[in-house]
Amino acid sequence: MSSITTSPLISLHRFKPSSPFSITQKTRVTHFNWRGERRLTPLCSASPSQAPKEAEGWEEWLKKLPEKKKPIYSHSLPCIEAWLKSLGFYQSLDDRSVWFVEKPNWHAKLSLDITDLYIRYLKSGPGNLEKDIERRFSYALSREDIENAILGGP
Repeated sequence: MSSITTSPLISLHRFKPSSPFSITQKTRVTHFNWRGERRLTPLCSASPSQAPKEAEGWEEWLKKLPEKKKPIYSHSLPCIEAWLKSLGFYQSLDDRSVWFVEKPNWHAKLSLDITDLYIRYLKSGPGNLEKDIERRFSYALSREDIENAILGGP
């Protein structure tokens, strides 16, 4: 397996062509273990053409989104997931409630909690953040307000 580093956060691993795992896997360095070895979290398991069947049809869910002035709590989970994908987020394989986005000036991790949506702008991404910045948004806020706040960056 070869590794290609695309940023401090992301590595791409390509399996050998002869391998039964002929997919590209994105991973994120999440922490170091007690021996100082990097631990990686898989972010996506396949190229879009090889994506799992449940990922197909997210555009259909995007068409079913309630109007943007409605609170997020009135959206179904598949609609919220389609909305996040349309904004450029991709879902973690380890925790399905965690999403990542990489914009030119910042990287962020979004978590869908029971009562709130959390976004953490990562200092390890581009830009000059001194520390991670976390914001919390109630599901009572409209999709439009949350989208504007998230995409506004840190």
